Amino acid sequence: MTATEQNKVTVRDFIDGLFTKGDLGAVDTYLAEDFINHDPPFGVSADREGMRTAATMMRAGFTDWHSELHELIAEGDLVVERFTAGGTQTGEVMGVPPTGREVSLPGINIFRLRDGRIVERWGRLDELGFLRQLEVVPA
Repeated sequence: MTATEQNKVTVRDFIDGLFTKGDLGAVDTYLAEDFINHDPPFGVSADREGMRTAATMMRAGFTDWHSELHELIAEGDLVVERFTAGGTQTGEVMGVPPTGREVSLPGINIFRLRDGRIVERWGRLDELGFLRQLEVVPA
């Protein structure tokens, strides 16, 4: 397996572990100590703990939270992921009590890897659409 193919496996396993399975240890396994998140979602910090916080928040509000991978493209040390995450709101999230509604969050992430671990992330998530589904902001 080439390094580029291994990078794709690392990203896929990280996303599956942290967001679909809710394994908070995936942060320690897949993210480098000096990881930086250039576009942290929902106001979390730009480091490893921010990723752990984001996953904790989503799993607390959506016990069935999962990420569906649509495309995974790699070149050199970069991996691009296009996905839709979602779940049924069974717990409080962002101050919104459980609604039982299914919500989705489409997005695109770019990861840079070094020595088999993720060192950087850039991303665009449809946070506004997500907040509208939760009725935090008007449609």
